[in-house]
Amino acid sequence: MARRYDPERRQRIIDAAIRVVGATGLAGLTHRSVAAEADVPLGSTTYHFSTLDDLMVAALRQANEGFAKAIAARGGLSDPLADLPAELAGWLGEWLAGDRTGVELEYELYLAALRRPALRPVAAEWADDLATLLARRTDPATARALVALMDGICLQVLLTDAPYDERYAREMLARLIPPSAPR
Repeated sequence: MARRYDPERRQRIIDAAIRVVGATGLAGLTHRSVAAEADVPLGSTTYHFSTLDDLMVAALRQANEGFAKAIAARGGLSDPLADLPAELAGWLGEWLAGDRTGVELEYELYLAALRRPALRPVAAEWADDLATLLARRTDPATARALVALMDGICLQVLLTDAPYDERYAREMLARLIPPSAPR
């Protein structure tokens, strides 16, 4: 039987892995479950991703890219006159609004780095990239503190099922930004 050329297969496998984790959590992620979800032979998943860690790295990297695009789309980080705490609190509100499957997935992969060292560089990239974006509007140390606070707010909302309080988030974010920095 001739081999079928399928340039989209790798991407379909990554997308399928994201769907599997979204539906069943990391515990349900296997080469077999991803192959079934992607409708590809099992050998295709192991060809493109020899380990589950390799597959998780690709899924986390894709989730990070989506996150960065969402932040860039708001435009407030590039506008020096925009109210930075309001922009960030509004962005968090958009991210946490409605169906939280994507946010939960991203955090599940992000937290998997605690036990899977292969994921740590990708998790660190996410935090570093966001801090770099925020440092355009404030200093690097404050940018890292803003990332930590936003992470904490998101985790609290996700873990407690509490509604997101945009006013509270804006107030807490504003406390971290030095008065001399453009808000």
